[in-house]
Amino acid sequence: MSRVKICGINDPIGFDAASGAGVDWIAFNFFARSPRVVTPEQAAALSARKPGGPKRVALLVEPTDDDVAAVMAALKPEILQLYDPPARVAELRARFGVAVWRAVGVTDYVDLPTSTEGADALLIEAKAPPGATRPGGNAARFDWGVLAGWKPKFDWLLAGGLNPSNVAEAIRVTGAPAVDVASGVESAPGVKDSELIAAFAKAAR
Repeated sequence: MSRVKICGINDPIGFDAASGAGVDWIAFNFFARSPRVVTPEQAAALSARKPGGPKRVALLVEPTDDDVAAVMAALKPEILQLYDPPARVAELRARFGVAVWRAVGVTDYVDLPTSTEGADALLIEAKAPPGATRPGGNAARFDWGVLAGWKPKFDWLLAGGLNPSNVAEAIRVTGAPAVDVASGVESAPGVKDSELIAAFAKAAR
C-alpha cells in the first residue's frame, strides 16, 4: 500500500475531499505561475477546516528566506517541498527546523539520485519539458521502467502524469512507497474533483 499526497489544494472542495479520503499529505502550492497557487493566508484558512489529519506540505520554488518565513508563520506546515539546489535545501532545512523534500526531475536511469543530499525525502518526477513555465506539476510522465530495480535507501515519492486509472500500474512497476498527484485529480487546471481524489486514493492503496 503506497502513501498518497494530493498536491495543489486551493479550495474547500479539494481540501475536504482529500481529508475525507484519508490521504497522508495535503500540499499547498505557493508558486505564482501555477494554476493552483494560493497565498499563505488562503492555505492557512483551508487547513483550519480540519485540524490534524493529513500532514501539510508547502511547495515553493526557489523561495527567499522571507517567502519561507511567511508560509511557516501562517500555515505551520510539517514539510517543505522545494525546487532548489541541494545546498539551498539543506540550508532551509537547518534554518527553519522543518522536514524538507527536494524535487528531482529525471528522464533516464542516469538521472536517478543516489542520496538525498541533505533532504528528508525526494520527489521523483519527469524533467520539465522544453518551454515549460513550471519546474514541476506539468502532468508529464517519464518511462517508469527507468525505476525498475532502483532500490534507494531513503524515502521518495513518485509524481508526474499520475491519475486514478494508471496509479496502480505505476506503483507495480516502480515500487513507489508514495505517490503524488495534482492535475490527475482535476476537472480543469487548478480545479480539484472530489470523485477523482477519492478514486486516486483508493487505487493507490
